[in-house]
Amino acid sequence: MPFDYKKEYKELYRPKKTPTIINIDKINYLAVKGKGNPNEEDGEYQKALSVLYPIAYALKMSYKTDYKINGFFEYVVPPLEGFWWQEDIKGVDLTNKDTFSWISVLRLPDFITIENFEWAKERVAKKKKLDCSKVEFLTIEEGLCVQILHVGPFDTEIESVNKMHSFIKQEGYELDFSDHRKHHEIYLSDIRKVDSSKWKTVIRHPIKKL
Repeated sequence: MPFDYKKEYKELYRPKKTPTIINIDKINYLAVKGKGNPNEEDGEYQKALSVLYPIAYALKMSYKTDYKINGFFEYVVPPLEGFWWQEDIKGVDLTNKDTFSWISVLRLPDFITIENFEWAKERVAKKKKLDCSKVEFLTIEEGLCVQILHVGPFDTEIESVNKMHSFIKQEGYELDFSDHRKHHEIYLSDIRKVDSSKWKTVIRHPIKKL
């Protein structure tokens, strides 16, 4: 069976509906940075996804080509994730999507190197005739965070965020947003196939001890 990150790392991808605290080490990602409303049809966000996934699947299926990756094992491509913020705001204003800056990411297995990434990027650009120039190999270490599983539409996320913020105050922590520590979401549901009332999203915020 292919390795499935959602099943093997339940603490990262299957948190509770109540807030929990977690410490997260470095993780490598395929990443595209951009700005604007993610719901904009044919907007920058949708274009980012159109190049992220082909590169992710080129790496996943590399074992069927002549290109061999050291330490490779078959795996399921992890769920889409996003880091979100706005300029001059500490944290994120979820009601103002037009002013979003974001990094859209897909997790990479630890055995994928920058050289492997460059191979896949070049392969997709040639075979799919796609402009992959904005895709990066990005390492992020989130550190200490509070997280929660939000069930429902994205527009109701503030309810879960408020639960997290109340929880950390009670536990003796405070928010620790910075240029390197952002509002983080992991999308566990295929929103094209699942009713919005059942969408599952991991929400994660950086924190520090008071």
